[in-house]
Amino acid sequence: MRERTAWRLDRHAVRRAFARAAATYDAHDFLQREIAGRLLERLDWVSGLAVESVLDAGCGTGRVARRLQRRYPRARVLGLDLAEPMLQRARDGTPPRRPWRRVPHWLAGTIEALPLADGTLDLVVSNLALQWCDPPDRALAEFRRVLRPGGMLFFSTFGPETLQELRQAWAEVDDRPHVHRFPDVQAYGDLMLAGGWVDPVVDRDRLRVSYPDLRTLLGDLRGVGARNLLQGRARGLTGRRAWQRFEAACARFRDAEGRLAVTWEVIYGHGLAGALAPGEAPVRFQPVSRS
Repeated sequence: MRERTAWRLDRHAVRRAFARAAATYDAHDFLQREIAGRLLERLDWVSGLAVESVLDAGCGTGRVARRLQRRYPRARVLGLDLAEPMLQRARDGTPPRRPWRRVPHWLAGTIEALPLADGTLDLVVSNLALQWCDPPDRALAEFRRVLRPGGMLFFSTFGPETLQELRQAWAEVDDRPHVHRFPDVQAYGDLMLAGGWVDPVVDRDRLRVSYPDLRTLLGDLRGVGARNLLQGRARGLTGRRAWQRFEAACARFRDAEGRLAVTWEVIYGHGLAGALAPGEAPVRFQPVSRS
């Protein structure tokens, strides 16, 4: 297999992995919840955006979509995911619809081919989904297509430093692809500019998370569906000797308390979809000082 193909995502494996992880996702998604909170805080910085329709793109079990519904109680909120078992968990966790209470609608589909008409949304939010698009430019184009002129996109995704410790450790074992490669912050900025987004802003954050041990880290990854889903991955179980070498290579990343410390690079982006309609008030984005 050519090296370039080996590092491409196996789309069928991605769907299967998230379908299998639906039952365990909420028990292992602490990082997803933390990053979602930081992403949604950025909505506090927006003024002048009339929100009547919202999409949570890559909704998983629906936590973000339900938070968006509480934030915009009169809006039509849609949650979209490619894995039907995830959507079923989202439905199960959603309170019944009442005349005085709107609840999210759940849609099956991929963010690279959204089952929505052009210009029908005011806001798209996507938390940690773009890293499962290979490449992400089609998803960004779809977000822009379904947003009305002046609508906004907010997203988070992982950058190339993510799990760099595991990548370095596996490099001491073999030359097979084990940890996904992610575009960097400049690449996302270039994609947004090339895609016609207005006033795009892309920035990054770097989190260090400590786990009791390697198996806990890998258990959390598997619990949310984040397995090695690259086309060039080794099929079958890792041999005992290779696993022991990998564990030994990871040992140098333990902190003073003996916990395994790994890096998560998080990229955040937002932008306006096209020009405003004549006479429409501009949307303003002003970060709030926390001093």
